Amino acid sequence: MTDKIYQPTVAGLRAFVAVAERQHFSGAATTLGVSQSTLSQALAALEAGLGTQLVERSTRRVFLTAEGEQLLPRALAAVDAVDAFTAAAAGASDPLQASMRLGLIPTVAPYVLPTVLAGLARQLPSLTLRVVEDQTERLLAVLRDGALDAALIALPADAAGVTAIPIYDEDFVLALPPEHPLSGKRRVPATALAELPLLLLDEGHCLRDQALDVCHKAGVRAELANTRAASLATAVQCVSGGLGVTLIPQSAVPVEAARSRLGLARFAAPRPGRRIGLVFRSSSGRDESYRHLAATIGELICAEHQVRPVR
Repeated sequence: MTDKIYQPTVAGLRAFVAVAERQHFSGAATTLGVSQSTLSQALAALEAGLGTQLVERSTRRVFLTAEGEQLLPRALAAVDAVDAFTAAAAGASDPLQASMRLGLIPTVAPYVLPTVLAGLARQLPSLTLRVVEDQTERLLAVLRDGALDAALIALPADAAGVTAIPIYDEDFVLALPPEHPLSGKRRVPATALAELPLLLLDEGHCLRDQALDVCHKAGVRAELANTRAASLATAVQCVSGGLGVTLIPQSAVPVEAARSRLGLARFAAPRPGRRIGLVFRSSSGRDESYRHLAATIGELICAEHQVRPVR
């Protein structure tokens, strides 16, 4: 009679399935990577717990009883379910083998996403990305709340409980109206910004704060243009139309220069710029996976854009 409180072990079910498939105890033990005595004990414990003989043993052959034949499909289903559970758990513990919610700031996303998405599809085919574009403060908020797994933002990240992995540094380039006298110059001092109408992005964009910080470090008070833009693309269009000048990151230059008539100038050393990195919750316990992701993203971007990897 079956013990109603008995719960079969996974080892017992695996032993039963292996013996049924190989019809040989030694071969079944080899398949499972255990000794023959361990296999026999697991199967005997399963039969005792169920109160049912599953396998007939003789010196010449091993075959299933009628009860064994009836229960084998359910044992197979149980073993398959355990294997699927284990595989899913492995994927859940490694974010690079599952679905990930990745945030990007608006001055990064349009310029590196084609490179990143194509490269990650090749190098991490098991990773499924869901992309969220937003300003830094909101990305950090949803990251802390658990609605985001990681984000590519400009560093430093002023947020408690967040780990940042620097990925690359890039220069700021001065975007000018076409035919501007500074266009094509390669050693423009940052102090020149005091004499130029600087067009800034709206409040909340980190690039706005970075542009003002460039002016502050140069010891100049920026002459702000009357126009403000909600996106870098709009700011560039305004510059092209003669409404002011602006700073654009190097990674954005190929895209923005291709779709707008712009004058471009490079700053003198030390050239102002920014650092981009990957941030994630320190409590996630996934440091190794995210460091691997950051390294992969860095290799992809540095290979196709004129940025410098952070060593």
